[in-house]
Amino acid sequence: MTSYLTVARDVTAEVEDRGSRFLCTLRRVETEEDARALVAALRREHADARHHCSAFVLGPDGAVQRSSDDGEPAGTAGAPMLDVLRGAGVSDVAAVVTRWFGGTLLGAGGLVRAYGDAVRAAVAQAGLLRRTLLTELALELNHADAGRVEGELRSRGVVVLDVAYDARVRLLLAAAPDEVGRVGAAVAAATAGHGHLESVGERWTDSVS
Repeated sequence: MTSYLTVARDVTAEVEDRGSRFLCTLRRVETEEDARALVAALRREHADARHHCSAFVLGPDGAVQRSSDDGEPAGTAGAPMLDVLRGAGVSDVAAVVTRWFGGTLLGAGGLVRAYGDAVRAAVAQAGLLRRTLLTELALELNHADAGRVEGELRSRGVVVLDVAYDARVRLLLAAAPDEVGRVGAAVAAATAGHGHLESVGERWTDSVS
């Protein structure tokens, strides 16, 4: 998995049905511990609420998926919330819907609709962000060649993350995994075949989807 979608920003969104309030808190999280900590924090912040139902999807491939009805009838809260996150195709995100009971029973269908609508409203407000895995590549050059080579690489669309000056000049480049060959060809052209690229790591980068 070299790219996936997540939410662009943390938001809250609220819907109301027959006096019951459903406040969705949507947060970008990286671990299950972070997601559970969010639920705990909202329990403390909104101690007067009856339910704090949750759903989260984690990992570039969305492998970790959890949901909780938190006392609502089984399948009426956490599952529809998780369905909304799955439908949006997002990962590394937690949704917690805090409910204040309004005195009127909504029935299973009403609960499913309200919890899902709260998460849908939050996702729409948050917007989407694409995370892309980049390979980091190091290129060492003589001082006399560094400026020219850097300029040529940039003109060919190669991403230059950093330039470090020491006994030699070290360029730190980045490329999507399927673009490493193209970057290698650009380096070869700019250095007359003398430049040697070394893979030194990976990083995730964000871009608005």
